[in-house]
Amino acid sequence: MQEHAKTLKPALACSPLLMSPVDQDRWQPFGHGPTVTPAFSFIHHAIEAQAATTPQAVAAHWQGETITYNELNRQANRLAALLISQGVKPGDHVALFVERSIPMLVGMLAVLKAGAAYIPQHVGITPAPQLRHIMEVADSRVVLTLSSLQSRLPLTPTQHCICLDEFMRLPSILSDEVNVGGSLSATPDQLCFVLFTSGTTGLPNGVRVTHRNVCNILLTEPGNLGMKPGMKVGQILNIAFDMAAWEMLGCLAHGATLMIRGKDIEQTAEQCDVLIATPSILGTLDPARCQQVKVVAVAGEPCPQPLADRWSSFCTFFNACGPTETTIVNTMQCYRVGEALSIGKPTPNNTVYVLDEAGQPCAIGEQGEMWAGGVCVTAGYLGNAALTAERYRPDPFLGQGRMMFRTRDLGRWTAQGDLEHLGRVDDQVKVRGFRVELDSVSAVLESCDACERAVTLKLDNRHLVAFVSPATTNIDEARRRCEERLAYYCVPSLMIALDVIPLTSRGKVDKRLLLDMALAHQAGPDTNTAPVVNA
Repeated sequence: MQEHAKTLKPALACSPLLMSPVDQDRWQPFGHGPTVTPAFSFIHHAIEAQAATTPQAVAAHWQGETITYNELNRQANRLAALLISQGVKPGDHVALFVERSIPMLVGMLAVLKAGAAYIPQHVGITPAPQLRHIMEVADSRVVLTLSSLQSRLPLTPTQHCICLDEFMRLPSILSDEVNVGGSLSATPDQLCFVLFTSGTTGLPNGVRVTHRNVCNILLTEPGNLGMKPGMKVGQILNIAFDMAAWEMLGCLAHGATLMIRGKDIEQTAEQCDVLIATPSILGTLDPARCQQVKVVAVAGEPCPQPLADRWSSFCTFFNACGPTETTIVNTMQCYRVGEALSIGKPTPNNTVYVLDEAGQPCAIGEQGEMWAGGVCVTAGYLGNAALTAERYRPDPFLGQGRMMFRTRDLGRWTAQGDLEHLGRVDDQVKVRGFRVELDSVSAVLESCDACERAVTLKLDNRHLVAFVSPATTNIDEARRRCEERLAYYCVPSLMIALDVIPLTSRGKVDKRLLLDMALAHQAGPDTNTAPVVNA
């Protein structure tokens, strides 16, 4: 860690030798978001302010049930007092193992009032062994859940379980109206929540997210997405996914109404003014049935141009980017039809550096790896100091003990100061000895008229496989488009057309399942003939 920091520290001083004077003048302002002070330092204080201002406004709607801001705040005060009486204190981790519901929101807000951090997981989606691992790593003594789920939790004798729905039926007392918490010793660097990765490549890691991190993105433009009282915001994502915090905390902090979905995502989306989704989930919705929507924000994976064009034709459309470790997103573009689709610019109080392998700033237009700095940088991984030291490094540009995060995303600055996302470092593969950017192949396929979504994967050292959707996509046309625009080694040997691209529980493309599907096809016909398949 120290050795790498030494290679980075001279970067700012040495950059004039590596970049033209014009580039040197531009990369600094390009990489810095505006300086803005959020209205609140703790996200639950913003929610409490909404409860004080519009107490009877509907905070959330779920399956015919509603809860007002006053009632949400009152129930959370009562639960927070109980948590504190049971020994929950600042710095503790409280498991929030639930399903989408109004009690879920009460539990979330109560944990924050108690000064602790909540750990959200969707029971029924997260396997029991992963839940057990999460509780062990987080040392969670208190688990908040629903009565219908309690029997499915891998609890230990030392853990105390509170069923939120049963708790909310208990009689209230006058003191429930008084906001709990407000310790003078609390700081914005106190943890707000811990988000565990999906664990698709091993055991999940917990990312420690602070109130400073959260307030910075949710309480400033454009991350606030224009949310305000009277607007309806969809809650359609897996609650363990960082973008779900954008939905829930973002909505409640601005006094809007959270529309918590049931099984039918589209039924909920049709009623909303604001939608936050991955491109894959947004692609399952019919824009013609969602004309009430005024603002859409997508992140989590590359956004296909046709998808951005469809939705931006009638609503404000944000294409955003940022791993969990940089607090939901740290770059955003307000995209308009006819513009170049990018991931935009750094959000307020945040920085982005495009660096080469030596840690030097790349020239404008030159590809490098994106590092994130500023207020977005989270507090590292829970119980994994080695991984924290590997991915989080001292920020040589901001200095003053600040940290930056290695995103593992490739990018470059445009002449206009926008960031182009060029795929993950892991998605830059070697085929027949040549370097291939998988997302670039997918983008060519998505330029075909009938193709709405494409995913390209490395099948082996000589072949790529591409999946296109819908199943009516003209495979011959797609192959011709690739042959016209790409080098021969970039043309997928196997193309499979599907009705729907399979997704993970977090709404991203399930690449593991797709690769299994491709290997199954490969085990059939002789792939040396470069077959094309409509499945």
